[in-house]
Amino acid sequence: MLSYPAAIPLSNHTLVRLGDLIRAERVRRRSRWRRLEPGRQALLALAHLRNGDTHARLAAGFGISRSTAWRYVREAVDLLAVLADDLHAAGERAARLAYAILDGTLVPIDRIADQKPYYSGKHRRHGVNVQVLADPAGRLVWVSPALPGAVHDLTAARTHGLVDVLTGHSVTTFADKAYQGAGGTVRTPFKRNAKRPRLSRGQKAVNRAHARIRALGERAVALLKGWKILTKLRCCPRRATAITAAILVLHHIETGCQPR
Repeated sequence: MLSYPAAIPLSNHTLVRLGDLIRAERVRRRSRWRRLEPGRQALLALAHLRNGDTHARLAAGFGISRSTAWRYVREAVDLLAVLADDLHAAGERAARLAYAILDGTLVPIDRIADQKPYYSGKHRRHGVNVQVLADPAGRLVWVSPALPGAVHDLTAARTHGLVDVLTGHSVTTFADKAYQGAGGTVRTPFKRNAKRPRLSRGQKAVNRAHARIRALGERAVALLKGWKILTKLRCCPRRATAITAAILVLHHIETGCQPR
């Protein structure tokens, strides 16, 4: 088996922060000797999440078994996930913004036995639906728990209670046509239908302005998908929520916006 050095595009601060979390958890559990010290375990978890390195590659590179690599990654992800903002905290964070941008994205997964709920007809592939909330600069604010890929974006936003929370905090939110009919403070572009076969010049101008604002939300989705583990999840879909929550926390640590 050959091994090679690889770079992880993250700061040392993020590594130290995750290492401290792992160290504190070991002290709390009174863990005995382990194959990797906390800093090395943190490095292993970051390589998996950011670079998408498989458990087999990590095991070979760190000189441990594949099952140990899997266990170390899972432990680090769970420690991070509990620090992620809940919906109420996300609403308070969004309330401090001039406005927010809401978008949905599909995180691809492997086909599973009960595949029908996870098949997205829009994307023509299996995955989980994740709602992304961004600030006016396109920075990642919050990521929702994952739902099966067949769930529509508007249904997902309502299921999470996201529309109600944003409306309750009076946060003007820009979203695409998938959220048509959301109501509250969610603003969507004008859409042609049977009663409105053509849009007026003013409506087209509003749609263009709306698109320029909403396009910045794609940056937040790109930041999320920049974590290569989300290129295609090869684990149980039920783990997607913990993984995206862990990535959100790491992103906030990396950008200096510390989790609660």
